[in-house]
Amino acid sequence: MSIINSKIPEFKVQAYRDGKFETVSAADLRGKWSIFFFYPADFTFVCPTELGDLADKYAQLQAMGVEVYSVSTDTHFVHKAWHDASETIKKIHYPMLADPTGLLSRAFGVYIEDEGLAYRGTFVVNPEGLIKVAEIHDNGIGRNAEELVRKVQAAQYVASHDGEVCPAKWKPGAATLKPGLDLVGKI
Repeated sequence: MSIINSKIPEFKVQAYRDGKFETVSAADLRGKWSIFFFYPADFTFVCPTELGDLADKYAQLQAMGVEVYSVSTDTHFVHKAWHDASETIKKIHYPMLADPTGLLSRAFGVYIEDEGLAYRGTFVVNPEGLIKVAEIHDNGIGRNAEELVRKVQAAQYVASHDGEVCPAKWKPGAATLKPGLDLVGKI
């Protein structure tokens, strides 16, 4: 069964954000776009490059009405320690969710049972709590925040323009398609 268009699970977890611990739940996501950005563990090698890249795009995503949630199976205490120790991680202002029990990682299908870690999973969730983009990488393959921003822009466009779809490499302002018999075999 595909995770696309499935509803995110109910959850309530601890998070570290801007020098404070906070609780984040599924209720906090209702009515807005969200990104869940799973990664294996704090104090690793590829993870800070991805999280830093995403931190550089955070203001743009916020302007688009999107909240970012990074998620690993570390505790919120470990997130704080990493934030305090790493110049790259100090750039992060989005919530860093703690998933030490693997509840969220399992629900999104990224949990590695024999390691207690998560694969690199990226999920875009619409304001109704439905997953619209799902991408899972093996842990040696880093992601690109610029491409993630483009995917969110496309998901938001499609959500607000009934009957239109975004072709490959679509960016805001570019032409979209309206599927119909007149396009069959002409693209």
